[in-house]
Amino acid sequence: MICVADASVAVKWFAQGDWANREDHLEPAIELLLACRDGAVDLYQPPHFLAEVAAVLARLSPQTAAQCTEDIAAMDIAWAAPTVAYHRAIALATQLNHHLFDTLYHALALETPSAVFITAGRRYFDRAQHLGGLVWLPDWVHP
Repeated sequence: MICVADASVAVKWFAQGDWANREDHLEPAIELLLACRDGAVDLYQPPHFLAEVAAVLARLSPQTAAQCTEDIAAMDIAWAAPTVAYHRAIALATQLNHHLFDTLYHALALETPSAVFITAGRRYFDRAQHLGGLVWLPDWVHP
């Protein structure tokens, strides 16, 4: 299974302490991480993924952000070419009146045969679910 996971999913992999208590849907996020580790899921990510995750981690956990970012960089992730889904992402951003960084994940999944976009962003999911190719994190089922 090929998955595109947005930053809102990936930051949950590192939630701990009070931060973990504020995060919803940690269990399916961890299940996704374990499925990646076990080879049941292949991550295919847009180039901005690592920077976006690092930016959130720097805000939420500045003391561990660098190590967490290194941990993600060390994962077996297939990286999309920088502009592989930009045309579709721009069209989605315009159509949905939504931020381009979110639509880049979805566009990449839509442009990749048999890929699915997993998001923890309920607002984006509600706006885009009619387009297909995405799953809200709590609804994701381990393959």
